Amino acid sequence: MSLDHDRLLGPELGFTPSKTPPRQPIDGAHVRLEPIDPARHVADLFALSKDDDSIWTYLSYGPFREPKAMQAWLETCAASKDPLFFAVIDKASGRASGMLSFMRMTEAMGVIEIGNIWFAPVLQKTRQATEAIFLSMREIFEHWGYRRLEWKCNDRNAPSRAAAARFGFAFEGIFRQHMVIRGRNRDTAWFGMTDGEWPAIGAAFRAWLDAKNFDAAGRQKTALAARQARP
Repeated sequence: MSLDHDRLLGPELGFTPSKTPPRQPIDGAHVRLEPIDPARHVADLFALSKDDDSIWTYLSYGPFREPKAMQAWLETCAASKDPLFFAVIDKASGRASGMLSFMRMTEAMGVIEIGNIWFAPVLQKTRQATEAIFLSMREIFEHWGYRRLEWKCNDRNAPSRAAAARFGFAFEGIFRQHMVIRGRNRDTAWFGMTDGEWPAIGAAFRAWLDAKNFDAAGRQKTALAARQARP
């Protein structure tokens, strides 16, 4: 391609399409992400979520009042290829404590989203919760070859917006009247991260997760948000 075309369109990438996330476990130090298995995961997920309806406030499903209802939903999750659902297993307890998914996969363009994230109260704001997100991001950029990772949430969902910033995503704007969820309007806050940004962001995660960053009581010494500061 001529220099004039490069000036107008940008240089050619020589990009190889990304890999489709495999339906196999992703292992970490404190958590393991397992492809959702209704028979194995429903008891834990129901027991740990049934008493906190706030988990489901910004999701299009839940709360579940009995195990059968959750199992029926988990069976639809297990059959889905996109989103591809995983349970978050706390390795210390062996319990399934939350879920997330890889979704809106566009391998030819190298774009993917992490979504359908919900963590039971026992998992929220823990080292395990942060590691679950790190493992997802690591696979996306380092093993599956994606160029862009997206995080989207209801614009009213302040905890999700704060999490996106903490994890190093860049805020990219609001899609107004983007969806109708439970009969209500949803303006969607849009966040993104690129493969060029990942090395620094990944290093910040690794430094934060290192045992040296925690005292004997398990309290962090340096916050992840401080390590993720953008220029």
